[in-house]
Amino acid sequence: MSGPVNEEDGRGEPWWAFGVLYQIYPRSFADTNADGMGDLPGIIEHLDHLEWLGVDGIWLSPVTRSPNADWGYDVSDFCSVQPDLGTMDDVDTLIAEAGRRGIRVLMDLVPNHTSDQHPWFLDARSSRDAAKRDWYVWADPKPDGSAPNNWVSSFGGPAWTPDATTGQSYLHNHLAEQPDLNWWNEEVRDAFDEIMRFWCDRGVAGFRIDVCNVIIKDAQLRDNPAATEEDDFEAQMFGQRAVYNTNRPEVHEVIRRWRSLVDAFEDPAVLLGETPVGVSELAAYYGSGHDELHLAFNFPFISAPFEAGALRAIVEQTEAALPPGAWPVWTGSNHDMFRFPTRWAGDDPRKARAALLMLMALRGTPVLYQGDEIGLGNTNLTHEDMRDPLGVRYWPYYEGRDAGRTPMPWSDAPGGGFTEPGVRPWLPLGDVHACNVDGQRSDPASVLTLTRALIALRRQEADLRRGDYRSLDAPEGVWAWSRGRRHFVVINMRDEPVALPDLDGTLWIGTGPSRGGEPVEGSLELGPWEGVIGARATSRSTAR
Repeated sequence: MSGPVNEEDGRGEPWWAFGVLYQIYPRSFADTNADGMGDLPGIIEHLDHLEWLGVDGIWLSPVTRSPNADWGYDVSDFCSVQPDLGTMDDVDTLIAEAGRRGIRVLMDLVPNHTSDQHPWFLDARSSRDAAKRDWYVWADPKPDGSAPNNWVSSFGGPAWTPDATTGQSYLHNHLAEQPDLNWWNEEVRDAFDEIMRFWCDRGVAGFRIDVCNVIIKDAQLRDNPAATEEDDFEAQMFGQRAVYNTNRPEVHEVIRRWRSLVDAFEDPAVLLGETPVGVSELAAYYGSGHDELHLAFNFPFISAPFEAGALRAIVEQTEAALPPGAWPVWTGSNHDMFRFPTRWAGDDPRKARAALLMLMALRGTPVLYQGDEIGLGNTNLTHEDMRDPLGVRYWPYYEGRDAGRTPMPWSDAPGGGFTEPGVRPWLPLGDVHACNVDGQRSDPASVLTLTRALIALRRQEADLRRGDYRSLDAPEGVWAWSRGRRHFVVINMRDEPVALPDLDGTLWIGTGPSRGGEPVEGSLELGPWEGVIGARATSRSTAR
């Protein structure tokens, strides 16, 4: 089977560069069998919404078979579907129905680790001579019986778990139920080649690659040094500078291999990497711009405060660092980060609207997380509600990730349109009366209407798809930039109104009321937390 073909849209642009991507957390999208959990048929039923919204591709968080110690990111079979979510026939139907609407489907690939219930690991831990023993990272304890080295898990505690059967410990950069694969082993590399071919042959248009910067570890298993005040946050892990278990230079060999594999298909698949690294390291994951990842998530941007100076600095650094031909990707929310309408905007609708305009107007590919299009914020949860192992373990010091994973509110009906009335969803619904899709769809002033209009404008205007980014002079707290030859973007990211002098043109769209089509003659006035996109009549603004 195959989805839409043609790598380019007829204007010399790869589909993933001119398009908008949309992340779906399947378990929380739509429940069709009244078990309280979203499923693949629920995604199929709502493809019309995604087509109406204007997205070009959907990224599915894992739908592969899993015991759900980390809700799908502990995979026990990379080539079958989790029964809670559906069947392989459902996947094929989803790819076909999405393709009929011009929407491509990206799968989540988890190459760093498997579930401890995966047949590979069950074999590997059976004896030191097992056929797949070297598919995982094993080491003897130190003479005093302590862990082989000082590495720590991203979930807390040692990154090693002793195995009584063989007397060695296995490595896990995440949960103990997620043993790390040994990517120095050529058989592991071959196995993932086949996994990627399996999904590409079914019509998958690409892969979001989980923690792709972590898969290679130091062959000598050397201790990590202590972190210092000079280290970027992205380089630290529980007081260590994670130089030996993350971002090893050899990882780029693997990514180049993947790029060569997907480029061999008639309709090459796109590689979208989870790359929690600093801006200076991010560029390396693109390679020359044409031989590693197509897109690499910018975590300094996601993690930055919603302030003009901070965000502008990261965008400028990224633009300067990326190699020729490389393409940025921008997002504000995902399944691991709290939703941006809460985290960035503090549940202030003005700020959420400004954030959406920003994401759609930067040079690069925007990625929306389900609910972003309606300004959906976090849902307040109790400890008893928690399903995320991080939240369960560290409450109340860390509230986990579930607040951003709660079900999608489709309507204000009982069950929120997510599930049938009277069914308890796997995570609590938020206030479906305050925020839902149906209630916003017919409202010309809603966040959803704005999001759809921004996507349509981006599709319409070539400058907003592929035009260069240049920062423009603006007062403190205001971020202004140009796109291409004529377009300008201005966002007032402060609590007072502002006037920008020496600007003539026409406003295409704004986050405030009735700004589309408004002429600008000599000065542009913006209210607090208001943003606009327009086209200049002159070029009097100064780039910097």
